[in-house]
Amino acid sequence: MIAIGCDHVAVDMKNEIIEHLKAKGLEVKDFGTYSTERTHYPIYGLRVANAVVSGECEKGILICGTGVGISLAANKVKGIRAAVCSDCYTAKLSKVHNNSNILAFGARVVGIDLAKMIVDSWLDAEFEGGRHQIRIDMLAAIENGEDIE
Repeated sequence: MIAIGCDHVAVDMKNEIIEHLKAKGLEVKDFGTYSTERTHYPIYGLRVANAVVSGECEKGILICGTGVGISLAANKVKGIRAAVCSDCYTAKLSKVHNNSNILAFGARVVGIDLAKMIVDSWLDAEFEGGRHQIRIDMLAAIENGEDIE
């Protein structure tokens, strides 16, 4: 199950991404927003992040104007590694090296065709583990207030 959320800027793109995911046979849970009425991206970043850390959803996708604000909100939740990606290479490596569990991008930054390619690159990538796991463990230590040096 993939959690998805957006602010008012990205409703149309979110809906197209949902259809793209469903066409690939994937289950999607939409955490809003559902209209273009002005709202606040932290609400939806938090909803998706909570769904991912609780295990309700395996991973998440967040969209706002740039992807930055909504990813910042999600990254405040312990256990979330949300990566803002505007290209396929970064999306792939965010999973391969950083085991990102939320992908974020901007509806004002990328067009819908590129957004779909970014999503596909991220979904198709697999975490390599190994030396990268050490760094993921270090990120978790930082979340726990531990010194990593």
